[in-house]
Amino acid sequence: MNITIKQELPEDSKVTEKVVKSAFANMEYSDKKEHELVSRIRKSDAFIPKLSLVAMHNEIVGHILLSKIKIINDNQFAESLALAPVSVLPEYQNKGIGRLLILEALKKAKELGYNSVVVMGHPEYYPKFGFKKASLWGIKAPFEVPEEAFMALELREHTLDNVSGVVEYPSVFFE
Repeated sequence: MNITIKQELPEDSKVTEKVVKSAFANMEYSDKKEHELVSRIRKSDAFIPKLSLVAMHNEIVGHILLSKIKIINDNQFAESLALAPVSVLPEYQNKGIGRLLILEALKKAKELGYNSVVVMGHPEYYPKFGFKKASLWGIKAPFEVPEEAFMALELREHTLDNVSGVVEYPSVFFE
């Protein structure tokens, strides 16, 4: 299967949102509103167009979004990225497309100078990409979540060594 990963274009947004909605339609741990989150992030200051990527196989079959977050500790903060969501059309799932999207998004984030990425996700899936429990760095979620499902990744060695605190997601994550 020939898959191409490219930056999402503004004119792709409606198709992308349909892909996201379809990808999560039958997911057990989903509120079925991920496509609305993607739409809100696109309209916010947290949006980074170069980190909104689509997987193409004659048409858009997958999407990934990395957006700006902060890790706050008292009066100090560190910029980071949230990986949310990764979406692949159901008929294309389990074919490595999510993996391609994640690898390309992490590569681009590093090229753009970002130091870390945070994800709330499957504790057996994301460690394959180098994610570790965020608690190892003293990084906490702003809401109740199983420790093993809240993970972080350094895009460069030791960039989280002096970072700890609570992740602050943009308000669009909670609307």
